[in-house]
Amino acid sequence: IIAENGPRLLVEAEQTKVFSHRGGNVTLPCKFYRDPTAFGSGTHKIRIKWTKLTSDYLKEVDVFVSMGYHKKAYGGYQGRVFLKGGSDNDASLVIADLTLEDYGRYKCEVIEGLEDDTAVVALDLQGVVFPYFPRLGRYNLNFHEAQQACLDQDAMIASFDQLYDAWRGGLDWCNAGWLSDGSVQYPITKPREPCGGQNTVPGVRNYGFWDKDKSRYDVFCFTSNFNGRFYYLIHPTKLTYDEAVQACLNDGAQIAKVGQIFAAWKLLGYDRCDAGWLADGSVRYPISRPRRRCSPTEAAVRFVGFPDKKHKLYGVYCFRAYN
Repeated sequence: IIAENGPRLLVEAEQTKVFSHRGGNVTLPCKFYRDPTAFGSGTHKIRIKWTKLTSDYLKEVDVFVSMGYHKKAYGGYQGRVFLKGGSDNDASLVIADLTLEDYGRYKCEVIEGLEDDTAVVALDLQGVVFPYFPRLGRYNLNFHEAQQACLDQDAMIASFDQLYDAWRGGLDWCNAGWLSDGSVQYPITKPREPCGGQNTVPGVRNYGFWDKDKSRYDVFCFTSNFNGRFYYLIHPTKLTYDEAVQACLNDGAQIAKVGQIFAAWKLLGYDRCDAGWLADGSVRYPISRPRRRCSPTEAAVRFVGFPDKKHKLYGVYCFRAYN
């Protein structure tokens, strides 16, 4: 692979994108090829460094460094990352127990003496994108509040690529929401008057970049597989919000979050035609088999609203985590 007058060190990723899901394990592939005549045969002086790229290209997050016997993992990666070490020239990184935050692009850098080279691998997670706004109503979140709102729903703020994939999968939403790069966009599959005009082409509409502190929009969140059980609680009576929270606790669970109802619906095909409270005070129900009186036109998580928390009109969805 190493050509005569070419670089003395070459770094390559066999795949530039790998897929997994939250809770899974993944190998980010990376191999290096060196010219032994330039370096001799020993590999103990080779430094392997993995970093995570961010939407700010100047900032990289340290993930893992290895040089000979010295190995170090950083931050939330501690105890979860190690080199695969399948062969002398293997710099592939294994990440265990994947989190939503692990989504993104990683850089493998190999350094030996004055030579160095890099390869980039994208880690994509299976999951679901959902639009979100709080009890206060639409267009109420600045960028930082939008990030927190997704975290509160067992999700994270979606990237443009995640929203684009969701749009290709049929997501149509007429309210603009923040994305992880600080842009504000919305996906339209069925162009119509209130949503950018009837005679426009389908696509992800981009409002551009706005002031992260002062501008207020909704948000697009992303979540993935969960390790637990999502279920509608069978209960003799309808419940107020406080009773709903307590009923799940009494059942050894917690009131479910919006991300969990979307994950159960999209990834597990969960279907229930009963409106139930969720942790944020909203009432929703998931329909994966459209039928009369139950979201007849499309499979969707139906949104009833943010009712008065004292109303005894609804059931509750609970979530019990597996340890």
